[in-house]
Amino acid sequence: MALDLSVDAVLFDKDGTLFDFSATWDVFAARLIARLSDGDASRAARAADVLRFDLEAGRFLPDSPAIAGTNREIAALLAWVLPQDAAALERIIVEEAGRAPLVEAVPLVPLLAELAARGLMLGVMTNDTESVARAHLAEVGILGQFDFVAGADSGWGAKPSPDPLLAFAERMRVPPARVAMVGDSTHDLLAGRAAGMVCVGVLTGMAGPEVLGPHAEAVLPDVGHLPGWLDGRATRG
Repeated sequence: MALDLSVDAVLFDKDGTLFDFSATWDVFAARLIARLSDGDASRAARAADVLRFDLEAGRFLPDSPAIAGTNREIAALLAWVLPQDAAALERIIVEEAGRAPLVEAVPLVPLLAELAARGLMLGVMTNDTESVARAHLAEVGILGQFDFVAGADSGWGAKPSPDPLLAFAERMRVPPARVAMVGDSTHDLLAGRAAGMVCVGVLTGMAGPEVLGPHAEAVLPDVGHLPGWLDGRATRG
């Protein structure tokens, strides 16, 4: 008897998954540090150190806590080395995130249209705020293609907790085992595994296949390979 390996819904991470992480967030970090340091080189160095951001190269290091952390977590780290309090820093982070230059990992409009045409329900769960997530998705013209958008402040917590992922499955009335969680970090995949979902890693973030592979059924170059993966999975069933 053939196994039913069908997927009925896909839940995406945002940064590093729908949007190329380095192309989008390295620029954000450089702008944020410049704003917070206000010309003070030692303050900039301290901020870059806690963010694990290479000022000279202009890019995040692979072990940066900003890759999968929430804005609140990042603000709390910066508050240890900067004069502003965490609440003020979080507001600044949200403002700068809203101005981040968005670089799609692949052309998203046709990809999402193809997935929707297959009858798949689509969602986004990010450790960013929901308002910034919605603004980013709207900016590239894809907000309306999602049935669910949640952030770390939406009421279900943040990844790696499975709770926001399970909220998506419940809202869509789909068993978690028939949901694919697609992300670029171990936070995404650990949350997906804890929720009992099918986990798919993508290489448009900072983590390589050696990091994502142990936690994922498949590791793809980018989300553009999802249709082919779905076809192959259905054939295996």
